[in-house]
Amino acid sequence: MTAASPTEQSTEELKALAERAAEELADAGAEAALRWAVEQFGDDLIVASNMQDAVLIDLATKVKPDVDVLFLETGYHFAETIGTRDAVQTVYPDIRIIDAKPAQTVAEQDAEYGPRLHERDPNQCCFLRKVVPLRDTLANYSCWVTGVRRVDAPTRANTPIVTWDDRNGLVKVNPIAPWTDEEFNDYLDRHGILQNPLVGEGYLSIGCAPCTAKVAPGADPRSGRWAGQSKTECGLHG
Repeated sequence: MTAASPTEQSTEELKALAERAAEELADAGAEAALRWAVEQFGDDLIVASNMQDAVLIDLATKVKPDVDVLFLETGYHFAETIGTRDAVQTVYPDIRIIDAKPAQTVAEQDAEYGPRLHERDPNQCCFLRKVVPLRDTLANYSCWVTGVRRVDAPTRANTPIVTWDDRNGLVKVNPIAPWTDEEFNDYLDRHGILQNPLVGEGYLSIGCAPCTAKVAPGADPRSGRWAGQSKTECGLHG
């Protein structure tokens, strides 16, 4: 699916815009932050989703029903995650899901790097199958919107509402960054938001199937990612 073209604003202009917005929207609610993003960028923004749930998509479509949605199609997803992606398209028919795919299929990657790269070098696997496709897709936009929250992990504790994403070269908006788990779950329940069925089975932080495990009762939800390894982030958010 064809993505939008970046705006004509220069990098310096976009950086300045993000810096101003970081102050002005520091205490903004999710809808206000999304409304600002849509007013500033229109079709030149994309909302990222790992299809664990459709909370962020639901919020975004209240402001822009035909918003572009970025899904990293790594080739390693659970069938339930692909099913959730397809269900999201049905529930929100006006959105445009952009499947960002790696340059190589899993088989081609196995042929070049050896099988189960995710076990031997998970950072390299994430780089090839997530970081590069994300970067290449975001090159077509001037703003991306994520569902990162400060409570997700210690590494995300200081996540701002608006920031400049220096790695990918565009404005980054995190409208639900301040939300607690209670606020998140309340929105999910009150609005009947679509959720990946794996969540109900104990998968509380869903990524690629080989690197995602069920979470023990009461444990940190992120403990199900790269269990037994020191890795805690896939590299998409710093």
